[in-house]
Amino acid sequence: MTTYNLIATTASGIEALAADELKSLGYKGRTENGRVRFQGNLEDIIWTNLWLRTADRVKIIIGEFDAITFDSLFEQVKALPWDQYLPLDAEFPVAGKSIKSKLYSVSDVQRLTKKAIVEKMSSVYHRSSRLPETGALFSLEVAILKNHVMLTLDTTGSSLFKRGYRVEKGNAPLKENMAAALVKLTNWHTDMPFLDPVCGSGTIPIEAALIGLNIAPGLKRQFAFENWDWVDNTLVTQKRQAAEAERNNDVVLDIMGADIDQNMIDIAKLNANEAGVLHDITFKQVAVQDFRTEKKNGVLVANPPYGERLSDQESVRVLYQQMGDIYRPLTSWSKYILTSDLQFESYYGAKATKRRKLYNGALRTDLFQYWGKREH
Repeated sequence: MTTYNLIATTASGIEALAADELKSLGYKGRTENGRVRFQGNLEDIIWTNLWLRTADRVKIIIGEFDAITFDSLFEQVKALPWDQYLPLDAEFPVAGKSIKSKLYSVSDVQRLTKKAIVEKMSSVYHRSSRLPETGALFSLEVAILKNHVMLTLDTTGSSLFKRGYRVEKGNAPLKENMAAALVKLTNWHTDMPFLDPVCGSGTIPIEAALIGLNIAPGLKRQFAFENWDWVDNTLVTQKRQAAEAERNNDVVLDIMGADIDQNMIDIAKLNANEAGVLHDITFKQVAVQDFRTEKKNGVLVANPPYGERLSDQESVRVLYQQMGDIYRPLTSWSKYILTSDLQFESYYGAKATKRRKLYNGALRTDLFQYWGKREH
């Protein structure tokens, strides 16, 4: 099988998590800004798409080179082995970006890249007329950073955060791969209680359950590569079955999702059921200020409202105050709370053990971490 140079793309700030995941799957990764490089064959492309929880996409690097003129860009793109990836009828849109580079006009870069690929394909396939582009989708990207050009083919399709279990969502839902990242940033193990006190549509508890039961996050969805003529469907089926067999049914989890809104609890249950983890999570309608527990050594992960609009800020800060009143006494619990409100600590009433900068979409947020002292 051919070995490809691959990248797993990620949100800014969680590259190291994706690198850890790749390492645990048996790959040697190299972390860069917004991505992790690794190598693998077709089986590995299928496997990493099925298993990566925190990444956005798995892409094949078709080629890399430096270019400061359009002529140079055109000739080097044309020289790449496009016919090894694209069949004659491939639909191949070219997305583009250019940062701090001589070739700064993205539309020109895209147009010339497309033209170079068409010329290469036409000569290989002996076509004098236009290429049909009526077949499977091969999404390409030309990205230029400081005059270094990288051409990639997306194997994933819709971003990996689209797990396929979300039947309904609430307001401002957290992306599934971000939720998985939050769980992975904690000290949680499957023998510890886990709580999301503002669970909304249930994403954080569901991702915790998928991690706890070792369920591959990509099992419920399709990928772009499944439509490609050079990908053997039997191999895909084998890999899916192998991933399903990795599920650990012997683990008993203590995961709870709570929310003040019964409607959100109902939605969370629908999503958990779709993900196959409804019986592994307890969902309960309960307001933050009414939460009580006798459990020890737990982990709490919360993505509360941020109060981005001034009209919401006051009520959100009241919520932060309630969180402090209720959670501060839980000294054996570790608490991880994500918000864009940098004043959070003063309303919660305690300084965080550690803060970590993360991007929730385009929004800069901080993960305020309060580490518990384990009780025996």
